[in-house]
Amino acid sequence: MKKLLFCCALAALSWGCGPAGEGKETIRVAVAANVQFAMEELKAAFEAEHGIPMEIAISSSGKLTAQIQQGAPYDILVSADMKYPEALVNSGKAVGPPRVYAYGALVLWTLTELEPEAGPGFLLQEQVGKIAIANPRNAPYGEQALRYFDYYGIGGQVAPKLVYGESIAQTNQYILTRAADVGLTAKSVVLSPEMKGKGRWIELPAETYEPIAQGAVITGYGRENHPEGSRLFLDFLFSPGAREIFRRYGYVLPEG
Repeated sequence: MKKLLFCCALAALSWGCGPAGEGKETIRVAVAANVQFAMEELKAAFEAEHGIPMEIAISSSGKLTAQIQQGAPYDILVSADMKYPEALVNSGKAVGPPRVYAYGALVLWTLTELEPEAGPGFLLQEQVGKIAIANPRNAPYGEQALRYFDYYGIGGQVAPKLVYGESIAQTNQYILTRAADVGLTAKSVVLSPEMKGKGRWIELPAETYEPIAQGAVITGYGRENHPEGSRLFLDFLFSPGAREIFRRYGYVLPEG
C-alpha cells in the first residue's frame, strides 16, 4: 500500500493523479491571461467529456509564444490575438492555420468611487492619477489600449499616468489593489465569478480599437507528443458547450 501511494504521489507531481487522468497523458495548454477565468470552466468541461487531464500556464501571449519558440513543452497556445499563433506557424513551431475561437472586448475598470466614462475626458481628469494597461509589447489587450488612446488623440497626455502589467492578470492586480486608479482590461475578467460585482466598469466602443480576434493553434510539440489530446482540445474550443462558456464571459463568437 505504501508503495502504491508513493507511486501515485510521484505521478501527481508530474501529470496529476485521479480518475480524470487514468491511463491518459496530460496535455499542457498555454493560455493568454484574459482567458484565465473562462479556461477553468473549459478545463473542467473538457476533462469531464474526454477524460484527458490538462495543465494550464497563464501569461501574456507574447511571453508564452517566446517560451514555445525556445522549446517549452506546451501542446496548445490559446492566444489573445492571431499574431502570435501565426508567428509560431511561420517559424515551424506550430501546425497551422490558427483558428479564431473568440473576439475579445476592452473595458475601463475601477475600484475607486469614480464613475467610468468611455470618452477621453475621463482619463485626463486630475482624479485619475494612474492608468493600468497590459504591456503592449507582449499583451494584445495592451496593444489595443494604446489604439484606444490614439483614437482620441490622448496618447501623449496619458503616457505619464500609465503603469504596465506584464499581462492582463497583473494589470488586474494593479486595479484591484488600487495601485492604479483605473485600468483597461478584458471584459471576460469583469464578468468572471471571481470579479463580478467588484468596482465599476464600462465597455469601450468597438470602433476605438481593432477587433481582438483570439486564436488557438497546436504546437509542434503537441503534434509530436500528444496529437490526439491536442486535436480533441482544439476541436473542443469550437464545440457548443465551449462557445456557451465563452459567451457568458463576454466574448463575441465567430460564425459557425
